[in-house]
Amino acid sequence: MAFITHIKTFAALGSGVIGSGWVARALAHGLDVVAWDPAPGAEAALRARIANAWPALRQQGLAPGASPERLRFVETVEECVRDADFIQESAPERLDLKLDLHARISAAARPEAIIGSSTSGLLPSEFYADAVHPERCVVGHPFNPVYLLPLVEVVGGEKTAPEAVQAAIQIYTALGMRPLHVRKEVPGFIADRLLEALWREALHLVNDGVASTGEIDDAIRFGAGLRWSFMGTFLTYTLAGGNAGMRHFMAQFGPALQLPWTYLPAPELTEALIDSVVEGTTEQQGSRSIAELERYRDDCLLAVLDAVKATKEKHGFAFAD
Repeated sequence: MAFITHIKTFAALGSGVIGSGWVARALAHGLDVVAWDPAPGAEAALRARIANAWPALRQQGLAPGASPERLRFVETVEECVRDADFIQESAPERLDLKLDLHARISAAARPEAIIGSSTSGLLPSEFYADAVHPERCVVGHPFNPVYLLPLVEVVGGEKTAPEAVQAAIQIYTALGMRPLHVRKEVPGFIADRLLEALWREALHLVNDGVASTGEIDDAIRFGAGLRWSFMGTFLTYTLAGGNAGMRHFMAQFGPALQLPWTYLPAPELTEALIDSVVEGTTEQQGSRSIAELERYRDDCLLAVLDAVKATKEKHGFAFAD
């Protein structure tokens, strides 16, 4: 089957933080968007999120014809997906819910339309089990804010056709994203497995009274976080090995992996730990609203992206390199 790869109508099911990010990205790329979410007040909340994101999208550059007015909110799953060229589901992370939802989506959707799920860890072979034409079903796991961060992890299930994975990659690329094909179904995929390890250690440091939430965030944003935006862990450690590169680094620092620096199990989420985390992050937030912090984050991300793109170009790298 030939799958649709040049899309004009984008269907979004679920309009929370992730779903609204997809809607904003699709609108900014000049697409018509049809959205559905059963939650009370979902349409008003979605339009408010789009309005908050639009200044950053305008600064980044809008496609011809891009407008929030091209968003249409509908009452049923079937109406949302019936005429869509591409479908992105961003429902809560519950297997039973996604099983039922994808049975409905796939039954109503055009058979040549790719269906993507924003799940951050559920396996596609499980929640697409009851789907009609499961060969066109993939995971397209994005990162918040979806309308600015380019990474999307693309994962196929047992019944997913290789052509569908490639079609999804083509669609996400056209939306200005950097698709990363995850070749095996594994819980958490790639990025979230790395982030989960960092999150566990951060919670242990708070729980053990080693550092506050703000101090831990400072350790990231003034240290490794600065270089992670343009050079990942492996290439960074290659440089740490000097002229001898990674082999020397592994020989010199590899034995340290056996030292008991880190915890593998997560700490118990006691009320005391939760209170410490909430109190710390409340202090970090100060008097700023979430919307204000989102705009601050977006401006910083745009500045970082622009700087990285310009510097890579100067040194002969493409942005995706």
